Amino acid sequence: MKRVIAIAAVMLAVFGVSGSATAGPNELAAARAATAGYHRITSALDAGYGLFTDAAGIACIDAPGMGAMGIHYVNGGLVDDGAVNAATPEALVYEPEANGRLRLVALEYVVFKDAWDATHTSPPSLFGKTFDPTDAPNRYGLPPFYSLHAWVWKHNPAGTFAMWNPNVSCPAA
Repeated sequence: MKRVIAIAAVMLAVFGVSGSATAGPNELAAARAATAGYHRITSALDAGYGLFTDAAGIACIDAPGMGAMGIHYVNGGLVDDGAVNAATPEALVYEPEANGRLRLVALEYVVFKDAWDATHTSPPSLFGKTFDPTDAPNRYGLPPFYSLHAWVWKHNPAGTFAMWNPNVSCPAA
């Protein structure tokens, strides 16, 4: 495992994915390698990620007719740093399974719009994809932000970088 992480670190340094507009399959592979340890939720918690709910207290984020994102575990320190890096996603997205376990399905990169726009002239991008803007007010009760989902651990028929995955669902409350 340490070797995989070391290889991922070298790949990230070589390809310079922090905010880069260039993309390639190696960048996604590097993101997968850097987050492989987070399949165990305890590893995510140990790394500073915590359960995130929307303003209504809902943990599993879905959109009827479009699918779902799943349950987000967010690292507040990464959200507040004003930077994006493929190896350190601000959020890890898990799908609840029937047995009660959580399955890592996606990564989400998030940066507050005001922090990013203060030092950049265009929205952030990773993997050759420009982040989606979310204005305020929003269902999360957050100030305006940019985000990008990367479905690196579960196929998304809507696309690797689509916000919603029709193959992910949230259990009925």
